[in-house]
Amino acid sequence: MNPTGLVGLVDVHAHYLTDGYVAAARAAGVEHPDGMPGWPAWSVEQHLGLMERAGIDKSYLSVSSPGVHFGDDGAARALAREVNESGARVRAAHPHRFGLFASLPLPDVDGALAEVAHAFDVLGADGVTVESNHQGVYLGDPRLEPLWEDLDRRGAVVFVHPTSPPHAGELALGRPRPMLEFLFDSARAASDLLLRGVLARRPRIRWILTHGSGVLPLLADRMELFRTHLGEGPEGPADAPGTVEQLGRLWYDMAGTPFPRQIPALDAAFGTERLLYGSDHCWTPAEAALAQVATVDATWRDLTTRNAHRLFPALAR
Repeated sequence: MNPTGLVGLVDVHAHYLTDGYVAAARAAGVEHPDGMPGWPAWSVEQHLGLMERAGIDKSYLSVSSPGVHFGDDGAARALAREVNESGARVRAAHPHRFGLFASLPLPDVDGALAEVAHAFDVLGADGVTVESNHQGVYLGDPRLEPLWEDLDRRGAVVFVHPTSPPHAGELALGRPRPMLEFLFDSARAASDLLLRGVLARRPRIRWILTHGSGVLPLLADRMELFRTHLGEGPEGPADAPGTVEQLGRLWYDMAGTPFPRQIPALDAAFGTERLLYGSDHCWTPAEAALAQVATVDATWRDLTTRNAHRLFPALAR
């Protein structure tokens, strides 16, 4: 229990920043990431304060969009190592309050494989984070297969954070991409994983999609229609389960605006047996995060926390 008197939440969608990361992004010309007004501030103390007010027992930290690759493989490898080492220090200082999803320098697959080894074998990361696409390379792309093979072998948690799609400037019509485009790109990434057969080939990866899966609940039946009747069957095993069953094996967080519509739509499509809590702080300001958590009643707190304990058995210990 926590000071709210309710079951403590486990936040799988929590973000951190480092001074070096923001400096590298700005040096690459990223002053308005994904069309947002600017970069938020972040500190350990401020984040712990929000957790106390919201009744969040543990937060799994990750670097959000636009990720760590700004065009140069070598610089992306160095930046991924820097943010992961920084996140690991926060985790070590507060092991009961913070976990870590390590960043990977995709689309550099060799660099990503090296960072996976360092993240898990040296830093003891709880999972890795990837973007819904990396410079237009979506997650079902065959070039990423060696990475999924390694992560499947490890039974890893892979947190899929949305990012701007290719040609985002034209698509978003000048609006911040997280408002609409992120929700479509999450669905695009999930459909690519499904239709390229990655979900069926790599069943030990524990994928987490964000924001109640975005628009995916509305598209699952349409994907199945095309998959079974219009020649868009997925690559991979011929006896792979149907679209809804495969997507129902993924994990989903409730970051953003879960109620009154997003989570009921997710529940109708895939159920809530793998639903997790997510705040999206620090990109969601503290007061907005507190307003969101106020919509999460005791039943949803208990459900998402029990689900998190299944995903991360160490929590129960």
